[in-house]
Amino acid sequence: MTSRREFLATGTAALYYGAGRVNDGATGTAQRPVPRASQLVWQQDELALFLHFGVNTFTDREWGDGREDPGIFNPGSLDARAWARTARRAGFKAMILTAKHHDGFCLWPSATTRHSVASSPWRGGTGDLVREFTDACRAEGLRAGLYLSPWDRNAAVYGDSPRYNDFYCDQLTELLTRYGPIHEVWFDGANGEGPNGRRQQYDWPRYWGLVRRLQPEAVMFSDAGPDVRWIGNEIGSAGDPNWSTVNPATVPVPGMSGDAVMRMLQHGDPHGTAWRPGETDVSIRPRWFHHPAQDEQVRSVDNMLGLYFTSVGRNSKLLLNVPPTRDGVLHPTDAERLLGLRSRLDRTFERDLLPLLRRGRRVRAAIADLREDITSGQRVSRYRVEGLVDGAWRTLSAGQTIGYRKLDRFESVLLTDARVIVEESLGATPRIQLALYEQAE
Repeated sequence: MTSRREFLATGTAALYYGAGRVNDGATGTAQRPVPRASQLVWQQDELALFLHFGVNTFTDREWGDGREDPGIFNPGSLDARAWARTARRAGFKAMILTAKHHDGFCLWPSATTRHSVASSPWRGGTGDLVREFTDACRAEGLRAGLYLSPWDRNAAVYGDSPRYNDFYCDQLTELLTRYGPIHEVWFDGANGEGPNGRRQQYDWPRYWGLVRRLQPEAVMFSDAGPDVRWIGNEIGSAGDPNWSTVNPATVPVPGMSGDAVMRMLQHGDPHGTAWRPGETDVSIRPRWFHHPAQDEQVRSVDNMLGLYFTSVGRNSKLLLNVPPTRDGVLHPTDAERLLGLRSRLDRTFERDLLPLLRRGRRVRAAIADLREDITSGQRVSRYRVEGLVDGAWRTLSAGQTIGYRKLDRFESVLLTDARVIVEESLGATPRIQLALYEQAE
């Protein structure tokens, strides 16, 4: 099948059927991976807020050593509902809280350790921030996610692998059975020395199996997924191209390194056997926890708009970290920038110009918004967008793949028509949707 067919934008939906060269070999229709329902919901949310908060907030550090006095944790004005309201107003659909970072301090009263909010003066020692966080998410219609660091610099059993794996699974069980539905469970591969100087052998299959049993609808994030993969950097940039399919053998467990691993994280694999879309995590500030010295270094709205294009606009999801202050509130500058981003996104994507073309009008466009129907897999492997300019077709943008969403920016130009040409696809005929927008100031 080598003949190329062109598909014009017809109707306001601008839905395209067909492809140029279709490869039906090892990547045939029956074998293309597709997303689970929970993975599809996860990607459709597009935006999630990350909240790094804990004893590091009070010590002005990024990585605690596990020897912190729980008495320092005492946020005087903590209001998780206000976090959630700001996230909702800014168009975010989910939030993830650092229930435990590498220092081992638990933001819930855990039966596994005294290094928790139960040993702090906050709420008179009766507080449970995970409870307040999950309740706030549900009150504001947001999905709740939790990060539980596998590295624990406080736990005496860390490095005694069988005992710590039991300890860690006990903590996971508490988090996944006390607080209702959890949408995303966030793991990383951090594996430094514990208080006894030993390193731990994590039992990842056991951790993943426990999550699947206790929260079957949750998606799990890590370098190795198994549901959602790290995008390979913390600068807010997914790879281009970015396939949601991967070869699991290349990154079987979190914490691996090397060129092949980085390529897989950044770009995925068009012939991969597992559906594992990329999540792009980045902070609104230079670091992850709140540091007063960085209050003048918050990303601008323009900068964050660029992050949106290099994450959501590259078939990824944007997880933006916005750390609460020692008072337990979002800094006013951070909140202002979030709402500013929402305003810019609303203005940028307020009006699809394609229906105007259908009515014979000329429009000035600078953004092509392409979406592939990924319920049947990710298939487009080469495409281009063309515009009719002064009576001649001109290439506006081109790429290798689309996925859930691809945002192509090009020099602003007056168009009288537009079309997408799928030059190559994998498996069956893909279905594509196109919208055109003007760049908002």
